[in-house]
Amino acid sequence: MSEKLLYVKANPKADSDSLTSTLANVFIQAYQKNNPDCQITTLDLYKVGIDPLDADTLTKMFAGSEDNKAFPYAKQFATFDKYVIAAPMWNLSIPAILKAYIDYVSYVGVTFRYTESGPVGLLSDKPRKALHISSRGGMYSEGPTKEIDLDDKYIRTILGFLGIAQVESLFLEKTGILQGAALQETIEQSHQAARTLAAKF
Repeated sequence: MSEKLLYVKANPKADSDSLTSTLANVFIQAYQKNNPDCQITTLDLYKVGIDPLDADTLTKMFAGSEDNKAFPYAKQFATFDKYVIAAPMWNLSIPAILKAYIDYVSYVGVTFRYTESGPVGLLSDKPRKALHISSRGGMYSEGPTKEIDLDDKYIRTILGFLGIAQVESLFLEKTGILQGAALQETIEQSHQAARTLAAKF
């Protein structure tokens, strides 16, 4: 059976206007070329319209009910082998719509369960891998601002909570600082890094 990859997009901009989506598309295209049998599903959160959890959905989720809007997303999420999550850093964290989607897929009985010793992720049943792609206005992957890099930290933490231990990151940084040729060179370097990563992901 061929591998299945879920590409989650969390950006309201058109791909041509988004540095994050452009970088993610470079990776996806290279990955598909290297893995022609892989089934890639794209989920554009802004196009499908992910709303924050309401009281009814939340209650049903924690009761393990299948009768709510979040359940199909959780079931879909659990069927994949690999994940690419592409979202810009906004205000030191992820876009709210991506947090809402993560709330949907963090589903009792589908992606995690409660035990006497605490919650246990259910997605460790087979080898799974995820990639977080993000553009940032500053430099947050290293240096003094690394401690306030809340978006990558959250993505890694929540995926680990669900049982996905292998998580990689691909960043395009300093997009709000660099200009002209320096910015273009940084963009091109990130695209090359995407192609290199796609060959081994």
